[in-house]
Amino acid sequence: MIPFNQPAVTGQELSYLEEAIKNRKLCGDGYFTEKCQDWIKNRTGAEQVLLTPSCTHALEMCAVLMELVPGDEVILPSYTFSSTANAFALRGARLVFVDIDPATMNMDARAVEQAITEQTKGIIVVHYAGVACEMAPLMELAKAHSLFVIEDAAQGVMSHYREQPLGAIGHLGCYSFHETKNITSGEGGALLINDPKLVERAEIIREKGTNRRRFIQGYVDKYSWVDIGSSFLPSELNAAFLYAQLEHIEVIQNKRLSLWSQYYEGLQKVQEKGCIERPVVPPHCSHNAHMFYIKTKDYQERSQLIAYLKDRGIAATFHYIPLHSSDAGRQLGRFHGVDRYTTKESERLLRLPLYYDLQPEEVDYIVQHIHCFYS
Repeated sequence: MIPFNQPAVTGQELSYLEEAIKNRKLCGDGYFTEKCQDWIKNRTGAEQVLLTPSCTHALEMCAVLMELVPGDEVILPSYTFSSTANAFALRGARLVFVDIDPATMNMDARAVEQAITEQTKGIIVVHYAGVACEMAPLMELAKAHSLFVIEDAAQGVMSHYREQPLGAIGHLGCYSFHETKNITSGEGGALLINDPKLVERAEIIREKGTNRRRFIQGYVDKYSWVDIGSSFLPSELNAAFLYAQLEHIEVIQNKRLSLWSQYYEGLQKVQEKGCIERPVVPPHCSHNAHMFYIKTKDYQERSQLIAYLKDRGIAATFHYIPLHSSDAGRQLGRFHGVDRYTTKESERLLRLPLYYDLQPEEVDYIVQHIHCFYS
């Protein structure tokens, strides 16, 4: 059986976990947390980086930093995971879902512009499959209407838009280190703070609403409760595991990019016959090979192909069901405009296995059976 995913292990994780245990500092913000934060900060140019227990937690911090109140609206794609919406719904915001660009599965900037109202407080960008959303027009819209731009870059670590790292373009960016991501700590995330005015409050929110970080840094002689917040610190064990992965990220990335290219080239003739569509990566974007997907003719054909591959020991799967069609989506938000592409394209998309330990001969095997299915 070729599984859909296996988390990467580089070989140094156990050693760093043992070191963290010997340091007797397990609750967070220890040696490995600082190493990870500095690594991400140096690679992205973010003003500040704070590790979190998950990307969901990072998004929830964003919603607090936006100072949302009931009646505010945020614009986001419907084709995304529930965490993208939950974080802002929890603060009372109304969710305004918009259509996607079928080429990249990212939100359409023109649809965003049409959805802006006086109640709009922010634009929640999702970089699907590690391919950047069109950030330039969205940042222009945000500036013109004084809106926050939050990047849900859960899938976008090491990807770029016009040579800018994803997560470091909007006011705030969020990474995921879940075990399904390119690099992992099992569960984990990071908040990238790109607006200097938000740094101090973000640190307070992350420390349960206290100014403990400023106390540790020597800026105050005692710390106390000064704002709302929660426990947004990950375990030092998670950080130790993650740092071993960050040190080997180039090796992981090169392997994944090679496998992605093997899929892309191997399925060229199937696309030329008009049977499938392969992913589109705009020329001004560099992606991280987070995912390889194809699009079939329709939902029925996709279901048949999933079953066909499963019978041959290959675990392929679909992805998101659009949020606006869910029970919670209908209750907490609305779809603005016409759902021209979101539902139709989501029903065609099929994800193929892609992970660090996947072997080239296994990719050949998968490609061969896709050819057989369409022949």
